[in-house]
Amino acid sequence: MKDRIIGFDLARAYAILGMFIVNFNTVFGSHQDTSLLGKFLTLFNGNSSSIFVMLAGMGIALMSNKTQYTSEEKKKIKNIISKRSWFLFVVGLILYNWWPADILHFYAGYMHLAIIFLFIDRKYYWWVIFGSIIVFHILLSLIPYEQGWNFETLAYTDFWTFEGFFRNTFYNGWNPIFPWVAYFFLGMWLGRLDWQNMKILKKLFWISLGFYCSIILFQYLAKISNLDKDLTFYLEADYIPPFLPFMVSTASFGVMVIVFFMYLGKISNKSSWVVQALASTGKMTLTHYISHLTLGIIIFATIFQHPYETIINTQKVISPFWILLFAIFYFILSVVWSYFWLKKHKNGILESLMRRFSN
Repeated sequence: MKDRIIGFDLARAYAILGMFIVNFNTVFGSHQDTSLLGKFLTLFNGNSSSIFVMLAGMGIALMSNKTQYTSEEKKKIKNIISKRSWFLFVVGLILYNWWPADILHFYAGYMHLAIIFLFIDRKYYWWVIFGSIIVFHILLSLIPYEQGWNFETLAYTDFWTFEGFFRNTFYNGWNPIFPWVAYFFLGMWLGRLDWQNMKILKKLFWISLGFYCSIILFQYLAKISNLDKDLTFYLEADYIPPFLPFMVSTASFGVMVIVFFMYLGKISNKSSWVVQALASTGKMTLTHYISHLTLGIIIFATIFQHPYETIINTQKVISPFWILLFAIFYFILSVVWSYFWLKKHKNGILESLMRRFSN
């Protein structure tokens, strides 16, 4: 995308901060923390990842958003996307040995499906969105969702077998293709819209707010009513498993966030150091994703003398205050690094490697 939309990069920067909070809290904190700050940290669960996937879909749409393409140009764009997906697949599988909640290898699946639908009318994206959610719910009735999982440690026991890998990738992994590709195609649909039209932005925001508030209301009523336990679980499930209410609430919240930052990008002073630094951070999401899961985790573990394990460590839990403080500190370091790095280089470290591989 030669002519990048600054609001797009600001939204990615916000998602990076949310990603830091979620992942540092997953490793070093506790999702059972009932304190006010502990509950605040868990609000980012699902929302940051879904926004990332939606923004990735938008990125694919924006890089193929011309009105007319020759068959040769279409072939070239599809080839670039295919090579990038394989790059992410390999990097993700390597990272999986250190970080079992990796999302990169799932991106490869989203992107391969995107290639098939890339140059068709955006209205057909909704068929994929609804279809992927329906397929997931059908699979729920056929395969026990807990198969392969040890939910006490959040370890997937048979990932490196053919059956386990296939099941994890398409059905019950952290971000399986069914139904998570729905976020990607929602992002592609968003990327095809006219973001200069304020009426569209306002309409998107209010519709998304309506859906989001409706889910919150249903969840509240479920808590105060004597509903069936299975129905209550279905309405309140968070991330695992990704039931329809979770998908609707996170997608709605994600659209509101994206619209907000697109609007912020339109009215902000684009020459401001802060805006430029945050936008630079958004341009280096892949580098920051790998960085915080390696360097960030190592720094945190060293400071707090908390051993990192590839399964959830229940021996020692760090206060949510310190987790939030470190996430913000690491984010600030990332912003400063991004700003000065892109002053001298065109792309981030891993972004450059991926482009070199795919172009």
